[in-house]
Amino acid sequence: MSPSSGVAGLFPVVHNRGVAALATAFDLELVEFPTTRQPGASAAARAHDLNAAFADSSIRAIMATLGGSDQITVLPHLNASLLRDDPPAFFGYSDNTNLLLWLWRHGVSSYHGGSTLVHLARPGGPHDAHLESLRHALFDDGPYEILPQVRFTDLQCRWEDPTTLDQPLTTFLDSGWSWQGDHAVTGITWGGNLEILHWNLATNRWIGENRDFTGAVLLLETSEEMPAAHEVARMLRNMGERGLLERFAAIVMAKAKAWSPERPLSVEQREGFRRDQRDVLFAACDTYAPHAVVVYGPDFGHTDPQIVIPYGGSMTVDPIAQKIWSNY
Repeated sequence: MSPSSGVAGLFPVVHNRGVAALATAFDLELVEFPTTRQPGASAAARAHDLNAAFADSSIRAIMATLGGSDQITVLPHLNASLLRDDPPAFFGYSDNTNLLLWLWRHGVSSYHGGSTLVHLARPGGPHDAHLESLRHALFDDGPYEILPQVRFTDLQCRWEDPTTLDQPLTTFLDSGWSWQGDHAVTGITWGGNLEILHWNLATNRWIGENRDFTGAVLLLETSEEMPAAHEVARMLRNMGERGLLERFAAIVMAKAKAWSPERPLSVEQREGFRRDQRDVLFAACDTYAPHAVVVYGPDFGHTDPQIVIPYGGSMTVDPIAQKIWSNY
């Protein structure tokens, strides 16, 4: 379904390719809800689809087609009383952070990651690391190590030209993760896309002042809009001034997406963009969360490959071994 943008309706070839990849990889029976391919569907209509999925015991998982920019307007139309004792697993990232937050607030864990348009219809086919983590999230439980990726890409295909889906994008060597801390931490995950978190802090509807994040692991990632380092620094500062950052035992920030068709940065510029985001993260943590274990660079969120990670599940962050595990 499309709880955010209905772009799947504008690029049906791409969406169909992603849906086929999902069905083929996992032998699933797929159900498409009415607003999935409806660009401009109202917030109430999208919420109606979500409520229907929450109430339908035959639905075991929900995957968003994509993110967007207005899912925060969908949340007031959701009916928490329809959440079952054994609710479907929700998969989404970016603007879907709104729904991840809403589910977390109502005691439902979910998954940060997954999309039919971006990661399943990926040029050259879904990445093995994405499929492996998605398979673990769908069917398994227990610990799963989130491994550094040797190569990655910031580049994108052009959905208006489906032939660009046939050739893999150019990849680049990963420079590795950056660590800070001297002890391992295990905690419940919370967070998501930094820009969406900031919107929710502004409304104060879904976070609130009294949420206890003590000992939790804060997940952060930035979007394809590529907020500049000074904007990221201000958002982190605001979270720090509110007293949020100090509550977390660990802060894990994904490698930033540093290329878009609107901002086609060179390789050197992309490296600098990511380095600047890393530096403002560590600076903010030095000021507001000096006790926290901090790591920058894992592949979740707007990354390629993208690792699907638990949201509201347990994560261990170990700066000594320089390893991360999640319990799915």
